[in-house]
Amino acid sequence: MSNSESTEYWRWTESRWTNPDLDWRDGDIISAGVDVGSVSTQSVVMVDGKLYCYANMRTGSDSPDSANRSMNWALEETGLDLDKIEYAVGTGYGRVNVPFAKRAITEIACHARGANFMYGPSIRTVLDMGGQDCKAIRCDHRGKVTAFLMNDKCAAGTGRGMEVFADLLQVHINDVGKMSIVDDEPEPVSSTCVVFAKSEAVALLRKGWTKERVLAAYCGAMAHRVVTLLERLGVENDFAITGGIAKNIGVVSRIEKELKITAPEPKVDPQLAGAIGGALFGKALVEKARKKAG
Repeated sequence: MSNSESTEYWRWTESRWTNPDLDWRDGDIISAGVDVGSVSTQSVVMVDGKLYCYANMRTGSDSPDSANRSMNWALEETGLDLDKIEYAVGTGYGRVNVPFAKRAITEIACHARGANFMYGPSIRTVLDMGGQDCKAIRCDHRGKVTAFLMNDKCAAGTGRGMEVFADLLQVHINDVGKMSIVDDEPEPVSSTCVVFAKSEAVALLRKGWTKERVLAAYCGAMAHRVVTLLERLGVENDFAITGGIAKNIGVVSRIEKELKITAPEPKVDPQLAGAIGGALFGKALVEKARKKAG
């Protein structure tokens, strides 16, 4: 097998992190959020509402196993055991299959709350660009959802669609965004279906288009599709992007150009927004139960 055949161009970089300035033993409320998505799974642990550790990894074929593996990796070498986490919330499409979660909360609510934490209380519109769908969300100063819209279940305009293109063009998915920035912006490829877009891309390559121009055409199509969704909802400032595609400068810069809005730079991995929101809901539920108990 040749190197090009064996390289998994779609495989984005997995990651984990522990806060060196925080000791969970000093905390009062330890809460967790687990976002089991179609493409990726994130586990986040917070101590008194502060980010303590996380893991971001590929979702496998089994949602409960993906949740367990992600959390085990997040807790690795921290000395913190799962039974010391007071409240865990499951979110994402596999949210009901998180074995150790006490509650499942929708990814729409969790991404809004997570974006509020990541970007601040001024955020009013959140675009969650996930693995299998995109969601346009409006929220208030507390990160509470006030309105939302979702795109249809099609890979075009999602993380999975980007993975397909990375493999097709044999460009690593981490490099797709910056490679798509070209001086002469081409017309977007078909954005109605990733199968049609893929066929169109092959035809353009045969015509002699460079990989950079083909990527520009696909990123342009993805951005335009998302902007159409946002405009249906109505964009209110401030605007922020969550999900894996938020790390793709080729898509983000084109969305910003169409909307004439600049989204803030995320301080942490934007894929963590749903899990962060889940952990914050967990903390709030503990506080509510304690208050009720007197």
